[in-house]
Amino acid sequence: MGSFVALLRAVNVGSTGKLPMSELKKMCEELGFSAVRTYIASGNVVFASRKSEAAIKVALEQRLEAYAGKPVGVIVRSATEMVDVAANNPFPKAKPNFTVAIFLDQAPPADTLAGARGKQDEEIRLGRREIYVHYPSGMGRSKLAIAAARSGTARNMNTVAKLAAMAAEI
Repeated sequence: MGSFVALLRAVNVGSTGKLPMSELKKMCEELGFSAVRTYIASGNVVFASRKSEAAIKVALEQRLEAYAGKPVGVIVRSATEMVDVAANNPFPKAKPNFTVAIFLDQAPPADTLAGARGKQDEEIRLGRREIYVHYPSGMGRSKLAIAAARSGTARNMNTVAKLAAMAAEI
């Protein structure tokens, strides 16, 4: 049995995608996942499963669509991968809440950096299936747009570290 982290896109952000974390936990348990725990109200869930990453993604997306009445994107990482994302942060000296990993289903396209628009003081690096961004002036002031990130979901490095630790405990 493996340990996994599922990251939901656009859940409990602004006025869209309301999903109580107790409901997310219940859904995961109904799908047969065990040791289910959620973290903060932005769509982060850690659990154990015998299913593959791909099967987990499909099952959770189908269940969430049935609940929400519209597609809800899900990115899945193994506990080991989540630890690697935290360890491979290319901005280790930056404030962790000013640095994010944007999680993608696959490797970022080769033209990701060249295609970034509105870049000011932000720093961008590519990971295996992530895009790391350091926002020295904060995300709220940034005009940065990364086309490849549209299908992903971002978590700051504090959240990444916490999820990696939670998944490693299972």
